[in-house]
Amino acid sequence: MALMDFIKKQFIDIIQWTETGDGTLAWRFPMAEMEIQNGASLTVRESQVAVFVNEGQVADVFGPGMYKLTTQTLPVLTYLKNWDKLFESPFKSDVYFFSTRQQVDQKWGTPQAITIRDKDFGAVRLRAFGNYSFRIGDAKRFHTEISGTRDIYSVTDLDGQLRGMVLQNISNAIASSGVPFLDLAANQIQFAQALAAQLVPEFEKIGIKLENITVQNVSLPEELQKILDQKIGMGMVGNDMGKFMQYQTAQAIPKFAEGAGGGSGIAGDAMGLGAGVALGQVLAQNLAQGLSPNAAAQAAATQQQPAVAVVSPADVMTTLEKLGELKDKGILTQEEFDAKKAELLKKLV
Repeated sequence: MALMDFIKKQFIDIIQWTETGDGTLAWRFPMAEMEIQNGASLTVRESQVAVFVNEGQVADVFGPGMYKLTTQTLPVLTYLKNWDKLFESPFKSDVYFFSTRQQVDQKWGTPQAITIRDKDFGAVRLRAFGNYSFRIGDAKRFHTEISGTRDIYSVTDLDGQLRGMVLQNISNAIASSGVPFLDLAANQIQFAQALAAQLVPEFEKIGIKLENITVQNVSLPEELQKILDQKIGMGMVGNDMGKFMQYQTAQAIPKFAEGAGGGSGIAGDAMGLGAGVALGQVLAQNLAQGLSPNAAAQAAATQQQPAVAVVSPADVMTTLEKLGELKDKGILTQEEFDAKKAELLKKLV
């Protein structure tokens, strides 16, 4: 009886894999000292692929279905083993099963701020994170390039490799898209599409199919975030410069009211309002001169007009400080700043 049990264990007549849902991507069927019986049954379930490997060389690949193993169903293995007729004896071959179901909610993120090159701002440092999903698209290539002869290969084993590929291709994605970074940062879907276009061929090189990737957050340096906020504000008012100046003045008034001359109550509010209106007038003139096709003529006409209001020294100094800040941020040029400075200083005479 013991002899019969020993003999029975040497031959395999059913080959199958029941996944346990633990994130296993590749699993080698336990062969030990056993051999596959001629005519054995192979069961490949949905979302699986089975690969036969002979002496380290990938032979036949089976998709979902039930198969009886013969020379007809194992043509490559038959050739490798030089079977010129139907084999009748058991044979040895490594059998690997691969899970092809989608692996969802895989995380990616920048552990540190990374530097990218942008055509508008030059070097920009950013942080970003999101998730992605993938599946094994080419089991033969995945076995050759990644999993190899390991008994088990899991999603966890692959996680670091894939996240590294995502981070490595962020800069290339932005550069190849040709889209200014501010537009990508304001539209995370567009950012994700550019990143996916860069990653799909990279994933395919190792037998992985990228199903989806999202960008859930992009953190920008403070100075760049301020410019993005201003761009969004301009988009809200469109090309109406009057509305834009109202928006700008509304943004500036609370800041002036807080620190205008240390005033409080009605006096402080009045000084803040006056400084805000003065700044709004200065910015409106600058923008009108810069954007109008008849900028020179309009500027000359403005200079010829008599002053309609007297600006106090405190208002002039406050306005100059704010114009200096706009110059430092690149919103005003040095020439524009100097011109407005000279104009304001004349009002003190």
